Amino acid sequence: MALAEVLGPYLDEVIGWCGRHAPDAPRTVADVGAGTGAGSLALARRFPAAEVVAIDRSALMLDRVRAAAHGQGLAARLRVVRADLDDAWPRIGAVDVAWAASLLHEVADPQRLLRDLHTALNPGGLLVVVEMDDLPRFLPGDIGLGRPGLESRCHEAVARAGWNTHPDWRPHLERAGFEIAAQRVFTIEVVPAPPGAGRYAHAYLSRIRSALGGQLAADDPHTLDRLLADDGPDALVRRRDLAVRGSGTAWAARRR
Repeated sequence: MALAEVLGPYLDEVIGWCGRHAPDAPRTVADVGAGTGAGSLALARRFPAAEVVAIDRSALMLDRVRAAAHGQGLAARLRVVRADLDDAWPRIGAVDVAWAASLLHEVADPQRLLRDLHTALNPGGLLVVVEMDDLPRFLPGDIGLGRPGLESRCHEAVARAGWNTHPDWRPHLERAGFEIAAQRVFTIEVVPAPPGAGRYAHAYLSRIRSALGGQLAADDPHTLDRLLADDGPDALVRRRDLAVRGSGTAWAARRR
């Protein structure tokens, strides 16, 4: 489950902000690195006259995008394109709006991709780059297990490992030829957590437990194991005290 799927109000807010800076009546909108397609579908709802092109290197993810679009009656306006953005920009034609969420810090050469996006956009077209600044938090400070502050200590380990680090993309965008139209920090606070947040928290903390368990305090891996045991009384998916908190920065950049 992608984080965007449990952040409906946040995602809609950022895409609404995107719409205020977008050209009038865009005909083609590209979701660059679409993942499960939550952004693709939100873009299709925000721009009802546009074709949305979902680009991803995973055939499995694109299948999920197709299925979700079909379920929401949006399949007729969705086109999926399989492409590895580390190799080359796909031949999808000119674009009026491009959306790149939590993507640039993952590609091998973000500056090259930004140049490709600048070329792909029509004059006056808009690129919106979104990055999570503060990784998502789900748990209260005291979860009734182990020592208080488990999630904070997990985040400290994640920071030491360099996960999700990204620069200020403004100078990179300007170097690629874009004009910055706006920049904004969005605060995420979804309380209580929506359905599905427990599953996302499980996937996220499982990744930390697997990759960074040896870097946590001695008692924390045991506490995580209790949270991650689906059939246990302390299972994340059964908790009623979850929330989703974090923050993200969005840059709206226009091709002159």
